[in-house]
Amino acid sequence: MKKEILYDVIIIGAGPIGLTCGIKAKELKLNYLILDKGCIVNSIFNFPTNMTFFSTSEKIEIGNVPFVAHDVKPTRREALDYYSRVAGAYKLNIKTDEKVLGIKGKFPKFTIDSDKSIYKTKNIIIATGFYDNPNLLNIPGENLEKVKHYFDEPHPYSYKNVAVLGGGNSSVDVALECFRKNAKVTIIVREPELKKSIKYWVRPDIDNRIAEGSIKSYFNAQVEEIYPDSLLINQNGKKFKIKNDYVFAMTGYHPDFELLRQTGIKISQNKPKFNKRTHETNIKGIYLAGVICGGFRTDKWFIENSRFHSDVIFKHLAT
Repeated sequence: MKKEILYDVIIIGAGPIGLTCGIKAKELKLNYLILDKGCIVNSIFNFPTNMTFFSTSEKIEIGNVPFVAHDVKPTRREALDYYSRVAGAYKLNIKTDEKVLGIKGKFPKFTIDSDKSIYKTKNIIIATGFYDNPNLLNIPGENLEKVKHYFDEPHPYSYKNVAVLGGGNSSVDVALECFRKNAKVTIIVREPELKKSIKYWVRPDIDNRIAEGSIKSYFNAQVEEIYPDSLLINQNGKKFKIKNDYVFAMTGYHPDFELLRQTGIKISQNKPKFNKRTHETNIKGIYLAGVICGGFRTDKWFIENSRFHSDVIFKHLAT
């Protein structure tokens, strides 16, 4: 009879923070496993093809492995290569394309059910991020094929009527990239202006394009309905239609709380409850790491300031 494996810790999520936790577990000679429903650093893989990070490369390094980039701020491609290299250098125990369906039991013996297997573990670290769950518009027509919550690359949208919804960095990047591929771009923003957090090196570009009319803009406005060839916009109570071929709803993303709720982890005001000194949740033996700690406040935790969560968690595990 095959002996049951009881892991010391299973890490759910193979993003940069999940990898950091795996590195720490390996350094401590723990029996560990990393599970991810996609590929490693799946969120970064799904970033826009030409994306450049806000952070400089040294601020998103993990495992004391230098991140050498061609420019001050690394690109998506460079990040994919880097994190893949780190995982390979440490020979991390990772299983990809395996979705966790549920967690049962209690410390010191949890059962994790995935769509491929069943695992037993003493402790669990949930580091699932938020990028897989877009904030929906909840308006008629949102399910049309032309509506996208993720941006890949601008080339397919050349000479098309493209609407970009949102006033943050993602929206501005999409608008400018499509504009440079000769798309007819309209940016639609609920607020009276673009967010103040727009990247400083991009701000003059988008402001000038809007000022000269190269990119059409509607502020204090929102889309009320999406049609196959047009949009219904409400701007300060005035409703009108514009021609449209594609919609990029860059309205942000949120963590998947379903697994947390099923497990019994408390959620208050759209934030999971955990001990900030140990990162342990209300369930003994289950910890949170990375951006999921901020709940709907996805602007609170990034790679550069949450890569140290593993130190806190494993210090507590050692006790």
